[in-house]
Amino acid sequence: MLDLFLLSCVLGFIGAGFRKPFIFVLAYSYIDIVAPQKVSWGILSHIPVSLIAFLCAFLSWFVAEDKNGIRISLRQFLLLTLLVYCGLTTQAADFPVEAAEKWAWVWKALLWALFLPLTLRTRLRIEAITLILALSIGVIVIGGGIKTAAGGGGYGELRLLVNDNTGLYEGSIISAVAIAVIPLALWLSRYGTIFPPDWRVKIFAWALCFACALMPIGTGARTGLVCVVVLAAMILRTAKRRMLIVSVMAAGALIAVPLLPKEFTDRMSTIRNHQSDQSASTRVAVWKWTIEFAKRHPFGGGFEAYRQNKLTYDTVKADYAGDNNAALEYQPIVEQGRAYHSSYFEMLGEQGYPGLALWLSLHLLGVWQMELLRRRYGKETSEEFRWVAPLAEALQQAQVIYLVGSTFVGIAFQPFCYMLVGLQCGLWAYIKRVRTAQPQPFRKATQQPAPRPATA
Repeated sequence: MLDLFLLSCVLGFIGAGFRKPFIFVLAYSYIDIVAPQKVSWGILSHIPVSLIAFLCAFLSWFVAEDKNGIRISLRQFLLLTLLVYCGLTTQAADFPVEAAEKWAWVWKALLWALFLPLTLRTRLRIEAITLILALSIGVIVIGGGIKTAAGGGGYGELRLLVNDNTGLYEGSIISAVAIAVIPLALWLSRYGTIFPPDWRVKIFAWALCFACALMPIGTGARTGLVCVVVLAAMILRTAKRRMLIVSVMAAGALIAVPLLPKEFTDRMSTIRNHQSDQSASTRVAVWKWTIEFAKRHPFGGGFEAYRQNKLTYDTVKADYAGDNNAALEYQPIVEQGRAYHSSYFEMLGEQGYPGLALWLSLHLLGVWQMELLRRRYGKETSEEFRWVAPLAEALQQAQVIYLVGSTFVGIAFQPFCYMLVGLQCGLWAYIKRVRTAQPQPFRKATQQPAPRPATA
């Protein structure tokens, strides 16, 4: 029954694209995030639905879409440059077979982010892709939130739609991405037009946000907890009633902490002392190795270059016998071929200094562009533009959460995050087109010189 439901849903999604070609874009985004072919164990798992939707989206745009006024933005140029550069490093990778496997999906993520802004020509399309991103993540996290609320979960134990610890179904990744989706869901609950913001939409949006907030608890991922703190700080940055919000957050924390599972609180306590936790100690050791590796290989070692590392470090455990006395126990650990556990070091080790510079420029430029839109439209009250600043702020919050979460998990090429980049580029390009057509909201009226008095 599950297989038949997923098959009919995917086929209906793709079939609707033949009537409205932009739906192909939405269909591919849904398929790439949820991966229903992984969830299914029947006929759907043998159909290349992702490739079909990918080709349909490109071909329908090429044949049927209006291309007047299309311009390649600076961020799209950076995406193209990064795409070409990664292709070159793959050709000279230290592990060519493994690098080719990763390249097989990385190029699609980069190309899709480059292509997506070309299709986002109206507010409705921008809202539609935002809605699909939020609901697609909801497909994954709602079930996980229910299991967590019922007392399930734990690090490496929470089962989402599939028993697969890769991609968005990995605990640390989904906990970071789920927190990044919260601002988008709140924006849809206030400014959405596809589902007008009545009481039902608001209840569902807040329930989705609650399920997203439960992901760090259900997965036991420290990355998610850090992302929650960052989101709270960013909300306070622009909130009008900060003291009220802080009071509500503090009260919620006081109520929630005693109810948290002991496994979760024990794992979160290792944030203060990474040397007592082997997982955290491994990350620090890998990062040190990557820095030394980049000194010898400034252009990186290609995808999967971490496979050649060999790490030796000590974990430290303190046994407190009194208030001021502690016995330190050092345990030597030797590991090999450990992943980067950080997008920054992932880029440095695989793509070298040029790749890291391109990646940082791409994302930091997005934060800056969204800040410009937020400030420019912050006081806009017209129905035509009052949604722009809140959406820019939501996208900025989502990207900052991604950048912070990337510090602790290797998601430098996570497709969902590049969809956020494509959405930002689409919003920026849409505003530029509107700016050209209607310059009044952007330009201050220039004062005309007073007419000279008539002379006799």
